[in-house]
Amino acid sequence: MPLQESPDPATPAWAQDVKSEYLIFFSSRGESGKLWCPDCVAVEDLVKQTFESVEGPSGTIVYVGQRSEWKTPSNPFRSQPWNVQSVPTVVRIRDGARLVEQELGEKLESFIRE
Repeated sequence: MPLQESPDPATPAWAQDVKSEYLIFFSSRGESGKLWCPDCVAVEDLVKQTFESVEGPSGTIVYVGQRSEWKTPSNPFRSQPWNVQSVPTVVRIRDGARLVEQELGEKLESFIRE
């Protein structure tokens, strides 16, 4: 499946209309095109390989904003319906299960096969 990406940064209204099986909450890219979050950088290739493979599930990367935007308690992705407190976070839409930060590298493959 092709990996979809939100506008950068995404809006809550945009994210509510996504029809993917998984939402992948990631740091936004700076003017240089690089992610500001080292944990996102560490798993970026794994996420792309997993969700862009022919047999992979559908996924959409949701960019949560620049570091200063993300760190504010009022960031809209920190509240309902997402309750994301760390990036990267992968949320399985059907049951709300999630993997956070370093768990992605360790458990992503088994998580998408559940």
